[in-house]
Amino acid sequence: MAFAASQMAVTSSALPLYKPSGRKVEASGLCNPLNKAMVARSKKKRVLKAQAMQASDLELPPSSTPGVLSEGWTPDSWKSKKALQMPTYPDPQALDSVVELLKTFPPLVFAGEARKLEERLGEAAMGKSFLLQGGDCAESFKEFNANNIRDTLRVLLQMGAVLMFGGQMPVVKVGRMAGQFAKPRSEDWEIVDGLKLPSYRGDNVNCDAVDLEARQPDPQRMVRAYTQSAATLNLIRAFTTGGYAAMQRVIEWNLDFTSNSEQGQKYMELAHRVDEALGFMSACGITIDHPIMNTTDFWTSHECLLLPFEQAMTREDSTTGLWYGCSAHMLWIGERTRQLDGAHMEFLRGIANPLGLKASDKMDPAELVKACEILNPENKPGRLTVIVRMGAEKLRVKLPHLIRAVRQAGLIVTWVSDPMHGNTIKAPSGLKTRPFDAIRDELKAFFDVHEEEGSYPGGIHLEMTGQNVTECIGGSRVVTMEDLKSRYHTHCDPRLNASQSLELAFIIADSLRRRRMIKSDLEISNLWKGLTTV
Repeated sequence: MAFAASQMAVTSSALPLYKPSGRKVEASGLCNPLNKAMVARSKKKRVLKAQAMQASDLELPPSSTPGVLSEGWTPDSWKSKKALQMPTYPDPQALDSVVELLKTFPPLVFAGEARKLEERLGEAAMGKSFLLQGGDCAESFKEFNANNIRDTLRVLLQMGAVLMFGGQMPVVKVGRMAGQFAKPRSEDWEIVDGLKLPSYRGDNVNCDAVDLEARQPDPQRMVRAYTQSAATLNLIRAFTTGGYAAMQRVIEWNLDFTSNSEQGQKYMELAHRVDEALGFMSACGITIDHPIMNTTDFWTSHECLLLPFEQAMTREDSTTGLWYGCSAHMLWIGERTRQLDGAHMEFLRGIANPLGLKASDKMDPAELVKACEILNPENKPGRLTVIVRMGAEKLRVKLPHLIRAVRQAGLIVTWVSDPMHGNTIKAPSGLKTRPFDAIRDELKAFFDVHEEEGSYPGGIHLEMTGQNVTECIGGSRVVTMEDLKSRYHTHCDPRLNASQSLELAFIIADSLRRRRMIKSDLEISNLWKGLTTV
C-alpha cells in the first residue's frame, strides 16, 4: 500500500500548470515529436491547434501556501444542491446518528497516500505511466471473504506485470475495492416476481432480497460497509507488502495462464520475455529478496454516490489544511450524477483526492471543459481522470471532439477507457452480458483515437473479478450465451472473469508495445538526422 509523506501544495493562479518535485511536465494532448510521428504513421492529416504552450519547455510555478481547495465549500455544502440517485431513508434522525458515529471512526485511507496517487496519475496524463483500475461492479456483504479479495488482487497484479512490460512504464494499480458498494439505478422502484419493491441500490443502502422490509434503506448498513472496507484494506496491505505481490510469483502465475490457455501461444512469447527480464535483473543483483521485487503500491477507489457516507468520512489534513475524502484514495463521479450544479459535483470539488469523471457519448465538449474547471480549477496533473465509456463506434466519433476541447482550453486530464458500460446487452435468457469482442474493439478505438489526435491513452477502467464467473460472453476460453446461467454471480452488472481480464491485458500490452516502438523508431531517426547534419 502507498504511504506517501510528500506534500503537494496548491497554487493560486487560474489554470496554472502544476509541477510536483520540481519536474517539468507536459500538458495533456499538446503535440510533441512522438505524437506528430504517430499522426503521420496513421495517415491522418489532422492539424493540431492550440499549441501556445510547448510542454517540454514549461517551468511550472512554485507551490503556494497550503489552504482551502475551494472557497465556500464545507463537507456538507452539497446539501444545498439537488442530489440525484440518493436513497430516501424512512428515519432521518437514524441517518443523522449514523453519520455522526462515522465521523468518529478512523479514516480508511490517509492524505499522504492520496497525494502519492495524484503524482502517479499526473505521470499517466503525460504518457509516463499507465493506470490499471479494476474490480467488482458492486461489492457485497454476502460474498465478502479473503479468497475473493485475494483472487481479484492476484489478477490485477498479473495484469499490471503484463502492462508494465508491454509499455515499459510504471503501472498504477487502483482497485474498485474496499468501498464500491452503492450503485445508481434507472428507477426508484422495480417489479420482482410480481412485487413492487424499492430498487436495490447496493449493500450499503439496502438488501437485494425480494422483501419490502429488506428493501428499505437502512443507515446502519453504512457502518457494516465501513467495517468491511477496513478489513479489505487491511488484507490488501498485508498482501501487497508481505510477499504475496512478489514479482517472481506474479510472473509464474502468468506463465501458468499462457500454458493453460487455448490461445496460450499467442501470449507465451511475451510471458517468457518478462521471465527473461526478471532473470537479467537477478543477475544484476536485484534479486527476488529485494524490496522493489517483493512489494507494490496499490490504491483503492469507488464511485462517489452515497453522499452522507462520503461526508462522514471527510477529514481535514493537518499538514496542508486541505480536506480529503478518506473513504478511498480516489473517488469518481458517475454518468448519472455529474450535473454541473448538482450535489455530487459540489462535494467532489472541495476534497483534495484525485478524482474521476465518467464521460459517455452524451457528454458535450463544452460541458466537459466546464466540469474540468470545476473539479480541477488549478489544473494539476493527476487531479482529474476522464473515464470514457461510449462503445467503439460512438467513441471514434465523439472522443476526438472531447480531446480537442480539453486541449484548446489548456487543461490537463488523464484519459482512461472504460470499455464495459457502453457494451452491455441483454441475452435471450434476460440476463445482462457484455461481449468480449465489443470490449476489445472499444479499447482499440480508444488507442486509435489518441494516436490520431496526438494525445496519451492513460489507462483502463474495468469491472472484473478474480473468480471464474460466466457473465461476459466470449474470450479465448469461450463463454457462450448458454453458459451465462452456470456461474452468474454479479449483484449488478456483468464482470470479466480472471481469464478474460488477463487476455485483455495481453491485448493492451501489445498496443502499448507498438506505441513504444513508434517512439523508438522516431528517436533513432532523429539521432541519425543529427549525425548526418554535423
